[in-house]
Amino acid sequence: MKKFNWQNIRLVLMLIVVIFLYSFTQNRSQNKKISKIQVEFQGNNKMFLTNEMVNNLLIQNLGGTSSIQKDKVDLKELESALKKQSFIENAEVYISEDGMLTTKVLQKSPIARVVNKNGVLYVDKNGSIFQLSDNFSSRVPIVQGNIEGEFKKGFIETFKTIEKDDFLKKHIIAIKIQENGSMNMLTREHDYDINFGKPILIDKKFKNYKAFYQFASKDSMIDKYKSINLIFTQQVVCSK
Repeated sequence: MKKFNWQNIRLVLMLIVVIFLYSFTQNRSQNKKISKIQVEFQGNNKMFLTNEMVNNLLIQNLGGTSSIQKDKVDLKELESALKKQSFIENAEVYISEDGMLTTKVLQKSPIARVVNKNGVLYVDKNGSIFQLSDNFSSRVPIVQGNIEGEFKKGFIETFKTIEKDDFLKKHIIAIKIQENGSMNMLTREHDYDINFGKPILIDKKFKNYKAFYQFASKDSMIDKYKSINLIFTQQVVCSK
């Protein structure tokens, strides 16, 4: 008669217990409902959206209620729905073990406010056009004219350069785009207009203007200029 191998029996029993406990835990986890919704805004941009607005978007896409089982939540679908919202650049949604549904939202950052036949709209660094917000108004240059077409990439690069530069951001308040793609800019402090030309050699033109301004601002004659021409990148041409 063979002797029982109690060591092997003990291992088998332990394995059965582990499988049972794992299945029990998984079943409880899957049946657990969303306990709370938490919204976290990323970045430093101001609030076009509020926590309540994002909460409502989430609940709407959860079928009108947050009382839903964790395993019934389609996280990818929620993220996709949020990204379709005009103020949202990116969104990440995940659920913790205790049922907390956390949403991380990155809002779009305007670099200009465009005024044309389509109305008044924001444009961001990616060239995305989106509506204004009732919650917050961003302090960015007002651009009059059409930014679509062959020069759109250049326009966006121009607006981005202004946005990233502390001096230009405070200094340039408005831009008018001509039909041929040339730009005329207005400043906060002075009455002259800046003939920037088409959106090419952008960094060079702004570098020339900043050098001119640093030199000319020491002289009271700067306020007598009517136009500053930056088209010729080897020199700045001024007219009174």
